[in-house]
Amino acid sequence: MEIIEEKRIEEVLSFPILLSDRIRQASDESHFFKTDCSEVAKQADRLCQMLRSIARFNTTSTGSLYERPVRRIIADVSKNLDRGLTLVKKCKRRGILRRVVRMVTKDDFRKVNNLLESSIADMTWLLSIFESDNGGIVLSLPPIASNDPIISWVWSFIASLYLGNDKIEAANELASLAKDNDRNKKIIVEEGGVFPLLKLLKDKNSDAQIAALVALCYLANDEERVREIVREMGVPVIVQLLGDSSTRIQIKCADLVGGMAEYSLLAQEEFARENVIRPLVTLLSYDISIDEPKLGNGKQSIHSIVQINKELERNSLSGLYSYKRVPGSPLSSHYSDGSSKSVSNYRKEKENEKPEMKYQLKVSCAKALWMLSRGSVVISKRITETKGLLCLAKLIEREQGELQLNCLMTIMEITAAAESNADLRRAAFKTNSPAAKAVVDQLLRVIKESDKPTLQIPAVRSVGSLARTFPARETRVIGPLVEQLSNRNLDVAAEAAAALEKFTCPENFLCTEHSKTIIEYRGVPPLMRLLRGNERSKLHGLMLLCYLASHAGNSEALEQARVFTALEGVDRSLFAVHPELKELVPEAMYHLNVYHSGVLTERQYNGH
Repeated sequence: MEIIEEKRIEEVLSFPILLSDRIRQASDESHFFKTDCSEVAKQADRLCQMLRSIARFNTTSTGSLYERPVRRIIADVSKNLDRGLTLVKKCKRRGILRRVVRMVTKDDFRKVNNLLESSIADMTWLLSIFESDNGGIVLSLPPIASNDPIISWVWSFIASLYLGNDKIEAANELASLAKDNDRNKKIIVEEGGVFPLLKLLKDKNSDAQIAALVALCYLANDEERVREIVREMGVPVIVQLLGDSSTRIQIKCADLVGGMAEYSLLAQEEFARENVIRPLVTLLSYDISIDEPKLGNGKQSIHSIVQINKELERNSLSGLYSYKRVPGSPLSSHYSDGSSKSVSNYRKEKENEKPEMKYQLKVSCAKALWMLSRGSVVISKRITETKGLLCLAKLIEREQGELQLNCLMTIMEITAAAESNADLRRAAFKTNSPAAKAVVDQLLRVIKESDKPTLQIPAVRSVGSLARTFPARETRVIGPLVEQLSNRNLDVAAEAAAALEKFTCPENFLCTEHSKTIIEYRGVPPLMRLLRGNERSKLHGLMLLCYLASHAGNSEALEQARVFTALEGVDRSLFAVHPELKELVPEAMYHLNVYHSGVLTERQYNGH
């Protein structure tokens, strides 16, 4: 697809100025409706003066010109001037036939004059933005935006970010508009609001930075808008600010990182490139004493950085996204490893910070890590290579509420990544790893002691994801999961069954040993009750029963619970919705019958 290069603003302005000159010349040469032609020429002259004022402002202004409203209004002015030129040209002396064909009326002049008056009003409004004593904020409504006043307000606020004295108010106004609805957010991004907001993040005024961050947080709830922030080189700026700012700014930065990562894989990848994990973990672990011999001096190894970039580059080549940073861009080197600076520069402030501010910073950082690690092996691996796992375990142990939940959700995402990636699983969750042990201890504590499903479910799911890391003798994880099969909350019970499936499925090398342990811990009776629950509990209860029967079919507990009869009565319509049951159920029945009722004949077996 061919990319059409946009004309320079000087070229855009020169065309309507040329049209104005031609209207004056055509008016002087007119023979009919001379007074009306003269009036059109006067309006064209006035527009010409305004256009030249914009051109002078463009060349003399110390800042850059906000071009969006200029291009939009100038396009409309050019169209109206062209109509005026066409009308005035018709008033030259011509042959009688051409006069008949090109008949001109007073009504034609009235229409053109009305259009030119609207253009003058638009240009007056445009000049007021650039010349306003209020720093560009002009809330009057130009005719071009009469059907959509929001766009004129957006233009005014963005122009103030470029040129005005009250940038904080402008950013706050944009945030207020963005908060209202998604249409306003779309307009702000389409009209070029992202770039000046990111530029405001480099302002020395912390209130200005906060205002810009709040506005960006409201914008960053849609994939395309997040991609625009990334395209405008926002990621390095955000990471630098996160690593080297006051607590309240760091809170908003972490919120923005989490919001962007939630909606965009591209943002996840770019934040990983900029090493955002390091400052997030550093802030999260601030004031937590953790002994981790492998941390060394706290700096990221060159090998680790190279490895992450290699993996991200490989993902990029695989077509995950089509985005490349501009080589040598000044924004691309804004952040290297700001974690050490962030603590040293702001240690005194954080020591004197209010407890609620410290807590909120940790909440925001934990949420950002959760969003960043979702579905990402690369980022999950990076977290485990820092003191992240130990920090998360410590916070789960000592904190409550939103912070504890966010830490649990982060662990859930990391363990899910470990389940899908053997290298990560072996590296981060080795049996003798202090970090892995600390995490599992806290997961089991939450499962056993908490009465909140919102906490129990991610803890149970995390243990299930680690099923292949536990040896046969490690039975301490089976008991708490089996206990949850009797949980009054069906969602927790179904999650426990789903986790135990991962211990007993054929992909688990120790499936037979784990199946026997589950039966020993009296897991069969509550499983039978799950079959009378909702659709999810029925599915996972049935699948776990099938695995137990296949791997420990000679158990008397299965016979006493009449599992064979239960499987025999399974509604076969489930097979259409869950095709995996089509083979599991008959195979489980076969094993049960072999051990408890003699070998089943092939014809009987096929009959089931």
